[in-house]
Amino acid sequence: PTEAERYRLVPSRDISGHGTHVAGIAAGNGRASGGVYRGVAYESLLLVVKLGTPREQSFPRTTELMEGLDFVIKKALEYRMPVAVNISFGNTYGSHSGTSLLETYIDNLAGLGRTTICIGSGNEGNKGRHTSGTLNAAQTTQIELAVAPSETSLNLQIWKNYVDTFRIRLLAPSGNDIFLTARSPGVHNDILDSTQLLWYLGEPSPYSTSQEIYLEMLPIPGNTYIQGGIWKFQLIPENIVDGSYNLWLPSGNSINPDTRFLVPIENTTLTIPSTASAPISVAAYNSNTDTFAPFSGQGYTGLSLAKPDIAAPGVDILSTAPGGGYTRNTGTSMATPFVTGSAALLMQYGIVQNRDPYLYGQKVKAYLQRGARHIPAEKNYPSPMIGWGALCLKDSLPG
Repeated sequence: PTEAERYRLVPSRDISGHGTHVAGIAAGNGRASGGVYRGVAYESLLLVVKLGTPREQSFPRTTELMEGLDFVIKKALEYRMPVAVNISFGNTYGSHSGTSLLETYIDNLAGLGRTTICIGSGNEGNKGRHTSGTLNAAQTTQIELAVAPSETSLNLQIWKNYVDTFRIRLLAPSGNDIFLTARSPGVHNDILDSTQLLWYLGEPSPYSTSQEIYLEMLPIPGNTYIQGGIWKFQLIPENIVDGSYNLWLPSGNSINPDTRFLVPIENTTLTIPSTASAPISVAAYNSNTDTFAPFSGQGYTGLSLAKPDIAAPGVDILSTAPGGGYTRNTGTSMATPFVTGSAALLMQYGIVQNRDPYLYGQKVKAYLQRGARHIPAEKNYPSPMIGWGALCLKDSLPG
C-alpha cells in the first residue's frame, strides 16, 4: 500500500521516535541498511499498541496500559500464537512492593496463553530521586530535599507500613515550619513560604498493607515557582513496629535535575511496573565498557524480590527512526527489546519448531537467567544492579 493508504488504516504517528526505536531493536528487518542493522528477532510479526494519548504534563493512565496489555494477550489467544511482550515504560508512583493493582494485574496476565512479558527497570538509578531508611522509635529522622529555583510544581510520595505512626514536621528553606499530621485519611491544604501544600493521607488498599502520604507543592497565586532551596522533612516517631520508609520524587524529565534528595538511596529505584514478580525485569549495561549503566533502575523491590532479572545493552544503541534511517538512544527502554527479541527466539525454538511446547513465561526467564554472563565488576549474584547477569542467548539455549 501507498503511504497515504497506510496512514488511512493506522492514522497514529510515532512523534517521539521512542516506540520505533524500541521495535527496531526487538524485530527490525534492517531494510534501510541492506540487512546490516537488523533487530534481534527480525522475522517476528509485530503487534503494536499505542499507550493512549498523554494528557498535558502527564503520562497515560495506568488503566490504559492495562487495556493495551489485555488487547495484546487476547489477540495472541485469538491467533493461537505465542507472544513476547515488550514494555519500555515505567514511573515511580507507588510503593514498589509488587502488590499494586497494576503489578498484580500484570502478574495474573503473564499466566494467560503462551506469554512472556519483559519490562525495563527505568532510568532513575542515579538521579537522586529516592531515599529510604528505618525509623528508630526513640529518635527523629531528618530528610533533606534540594528544590531547584525554577520548579513550577513538585510532588513527593512517602510510603510506610500502615501499622507505624509518626508525625511529619516540614521545614521550609526559611526555617518556617508546619506539621503534616492528621488522624484521618483525606486531603489537606496549607501554605508555607509562598508555596501551597496539598497533601493526602492514604489508606491501605485491598492489594497492600502500605500507606501513602502524598505531598503536592504548588506556587501560590501570583507566583510562577515554588520556593527553592533545602526543604527538610522530620519524621517524629509515635508508634513504630516495622519502621521502614521510602520517599520518591517524580521520574523522567518532569522535574529539574538539581531537584533531588541530599542523601539518595539507589536501591529500589526500579520503576513500576518492572517491580511485578512474573515479568522479566530488564536493567541496562554498557556493552562498550562491559560495565553497569549507572542510570539503570536498581533493586530490590519493597518485598525484597530479586529484581531486576537480567541486564542487556542500553547505552548508545543504534536502531530505527521514524521516517526511515537510524538513530542512537540510551536507556533501559533500549535494553528491554534485546531481551524481548531473545525471548521470542527461544519461544520460536521451543513452541514454533516443536522442541518444547512449554517454553514461555517463567521457563524463558529461567533459561535466560541460567545463561546470563557475569560482568567483571559484579561479584555477587543475583545483583540488585544487573540481576543474574548480562543477556547471552547462546548460553541460554537448552540442551
